[in-house]
This record gives sequence, C-alpha cells and structure tokens, in this order.
Amino acid sequence: GMATPRRAGIPLGVMKVLDPRQLKPDSAETERILTVLDETIVKLEITRLIPRITGSLDRYARMLGPEITSSLLEHQKLSVEIQRLLTSPADAKSMRAAVQRLKCSLRNILRLFLANPLLYHGLKYEVRVRESPADVFIKAFMEFRDFMLERLLTTPDEEKEMIEFMKDISLQVEKNTEIISALQGELAGVIQTRDEEVSRKDKTIENLKTSMEDLAKNCEADIRLIMKEGEKQQKEDEEASQERCARLKQDIQRLGTQFNALVLEHRASELVLRKEKCKAEKEIQEWVQKYDTDMTEKQTTYEEVQAVYDEEKEQLSLLMEKHAMLLQEYTQIEEERRILKEKEEEAAREEARKNNAATCIQAFWKGYLVRSIYKSKLKKGKGKGKGK
Repeated sequence: GMATPRRAGIPLGVMKVLDPRQLKPDSAETERILTVLDETIVKLEITRLIPRITGSLDRYARMLGPEITSSLLEHQKLSVEIQRLLTSPADAKSMRAAVQRLKCSLRNILRLFLANPLLYHGLKYEVRVRESPADVFIKAFMEFRDFMLERLLTTPDEEKEMIEFMKDISLQVEKNTEIISALQGELAGVIQTRDEEVSRKDKTIENLKTSMEDLAKNCEADIRLIMKEGEKQQKEDEEASQERCARLKQDIQRLGTQFNALVLEHRASELVLRKEKCKAEKEIQEWVQKYDTDMTEKQTTYEEVQAVYDEEKEQLSLLMEKHAMLLQEYTQIEEERRILKEKEEEAAREEARKNNAATCIQAFWKGYLVRSIYKSKLKKGKGKGKGK
C-alpha cells in the first residue's frame, strides 16, 4: 500500500535511471558512441560463433561463400599453429608474429561478416553454441553499454534530482527514527505511570488491609466489597494498560520493520550501484587501454604505408618525367624517320626519273646509231653502183 505513492513521488530523472527503456539518444556524439558499442557487441558475438563454424565448416561452406570459407580455414590453421607454439618451446618473436597474423585474420573475418549482415543474422539462429565464459563477457558488455547510455543521457539536472531524492529518503528515515524515539519515550512514560498507579493502588490496598484488620470483625462485608471492587478496578486498569502497551509495541515493531526494510533496501541498492560503478570503471579503463594499443598499431601501419606510398609516388613522378622525355625523343625520332623516309622516297623518285631519262637517252642514242650505220651502208651501196 505504501509502494505506490512512494513510486509516484520519484522524480522523472530518477525514473529514467531506474527504467533504461525510457533512455533515448539525444545527440550525434551519443549515437556515435552507441554505434561503436553496438558494433563491438556484434563483433563479440561473431567471434563467439567462429569456433563452432570452423568445427563444421563443410556444413556452412555453401552459406558462407568461398572468400569467408578460405579466410576461416586460414584462421583455423593459425589457431592450430598457436596451439602448437604454446605446447612446444618457441621464441617470443615467433609467438608474437603468429599472434599478429591471427589478429589480422580475425579482423579480416569480422570485416567480411560485417559487410554481409544478413549472413551474420542467419548464422546467429542457425549455429547452436553452448554457454561459455564469452556469453558472460558479452552480457557484461551489454550491461556496460546500457550503463554508458544511462551516464551519457543523465543530465546535470536529472543527477541533481536524484541527489535530492536520496536526501528526501534520508530525511524520511530520520523522521521515522524520531517518531520511533518519541513513541518509545511515550511508552516508557505510560509504563512509569502504570507502575506508579499500581504502586499507589498497592499502597491503597495495604492501607485498606490495615484498616480491614482493624475493622475485620465489624466490616467484613464492606471489606470484601471494597476488595472485590479494588481487584476489579485493578484488573480493568491492568488490562487497559496491557492493551495500550500491546498497541504501542505493535506500532514500534511495525515502524521498526519498515525502518529496517528501508535501510536494507537502500544499502543493497547502494552496494549494487557501487559494484556496477567499479566494474564499469574497470571495463572502461581496459577498453581505453585496448583502444590506445589498437590505434597505436594502426597509426604505425598507416605511417609505414604512407612512407611506401610517398616513395612509390616519388618513383612514379620520376617515371612520368622519364616517360615525357622518352615520348618527346620518340616523337622527334619519328619525325626524323618521316623526313628521312620522305627524302628516300624523293631520292627513289628522282632515281626513277633519272633511270627513265637514261633509258630514253639510251634508246634515242641506239636509234641514232642504228640510223647512222644504216645511212652509211646506204651511201656505200650507192657508190659501188656508180662505179660499175
């Protein structure tokens, strides 16, 4: 009967903390943080499924596809290699290299699964995994996510309301303590009054007994009547006093029970909140350290890739310059070849003209010689005829 009005008096900020379903993101930063935490939860769940999938890879190969299947096979080989290194004496360098390759393989598998969310959700309901410590960690991380959401969405005003609410509860406890103390004082006063009244009546009875002893012979009937009335009155007074004492004790017990219940309730709530706070702070510290380590490794990789990129870019620039120079030389050589070819063609044409001219001259000359010889022969023939 007292829980309903007490809950109705809880401020809105405190109700939001007690019921996380009322919490909703109200800023881009909060949404980004929650997105990172949700993605991390998905990655943890995928990592939890990987051993079960690799154990029955033939069953899920068609669903996974060739790329993910090959990645899982490589990951399984790396896991076996690390197990072998753990069971046999090996140098730390080989172990670190194997662990690094395993991490890279796991990141690649997570990237492939995250690129295909439908595949992940299908495997989540297809693959049956036994409960393991990973489930406890994932559940704890989900609680950490809700705790982070609660902390991110608790405004200073709501936190102030919570503090005021706790102060009101403390004041109520103090007030109940004062009421209990007042009732105890009142009970002590009533008991003292009853004892004084009983003592007074005992004295009266003793006086009456003395008087009765003096008047025993003459007032036996009156003495019996007085004694009967005195005993009756004493019994009524004792019963009334006992009833009142019982009521007061019941009130004291009821208030004491309520007080103890409130103390236990708030102590339990305080202990749970302290444990959750310590656990969340420890997990936040671990994740921050892990994030710093991962970011340092990624920064180192990025710098190495950037250095290689700059070197290749410089080599590309040199090659482009050489290509431009070679292209210019090639163009110049082609032009020279074209001019030389034109000259050769012109010389060939000139040679052909000369050959044609020489042929014509030779033909003309041969004709001239033939005609000259023929004319000389004709002249000789005519001279011989005249002499005869």
